[in-house]
Amino acid sequence: MLMIKSNDGAKIAVYDLGPKNCSKIIVLVHGWPLSHKMFEYQLPALLHAGYRVVSLDLRGFGNSDETAGGYCYDRFADDLFTVIRTLGLRRFVLLGFSMGGAIAVRYMARHRGYGVTKLCLVDAAAPSYCKTPDNPYGNSVDDTNKLIQLGCQDRPALNEYFGSIFFAQEHSKPFLNWLQGVNNSASGLGEMQSLIALRDEDVYDDLRTIRVPTGIFHGKQDMICPFGMAEIMHAQIRGSRLFPFDKAGHGAFYDDLEQFNCTLVGFLENRK
Repeated sequence: MLMIKSNDGAKIAVYDLGPKNCSKIIVLVHGWPLSHKMFEYQLPALLHAGYRVVSLDLRGFGNSDETAGGYCYDRFADDLFTVIRTLGLRRFVLLGFSMGGAIAVRYMARHRGYGVTKLCLVDAAAPSYCKTPDNPYGNSVDDTNKLIQLGCQDRPALNEYFGSIFFAQEHSKPFLNWLQGVNNSASGLGEMQSLIALRDEDVYDDLRTIRVPTGIFHGKQDMICPFGMAEIMHAQIRGSRLFPFDKAGHGAFYDDLEQFNCTLVGFLENRK
């Protein structure tokens, strides 16, 4: 683990695995309220395919600093840019899951896609988490406010609720307990202020700035970011490819683990 200082002094935890002279690089951005650990079951497949895998904990999550503020998409995108510049990454794939997908989209607009050769959006919270005139499939602001209120009073209960709607398939209790532990490891400030960002932020206009090959990977049973959002992203990102997972929920990366990993590596390697 590396600790890289962002431009406001916050220390961002970074995990850099694989040969440093590798020409194939992928950068992974986790979702809310997870950490880099969510990609545990993608890591072996990516390393086996010959990738250098760089992941990070967003500020306020995992091992990164909890800060008093700064939990907005612009700040997260700037943190990501600092990590990329510090590591000297110039040609890489950028993958974002859920809120991390929205942050990846903001990075593409705010930093003109610096270094990105391909983009992967996995059950992304884009174009917005909540309903807008451009996104009729999002969650309601009122329901999100209720989640914010619950989290401010009983954050583990909020995480348990999200865990209950995260998957469309049955998974073992030990696995679900592990995932709950990852969620609970987030800082209170980071988790709750990021949920406010999810409620308020919109990357619809940013989608049109994307000019790299883009794969959209989305569970058709997603109850957190409904599949209609994937169709909007597909329509707005020129030349994008949509990979639906018919029996998967928000956690398509685990609901359909083998097929997801196969499809992802195939897209990276131009096999599909």
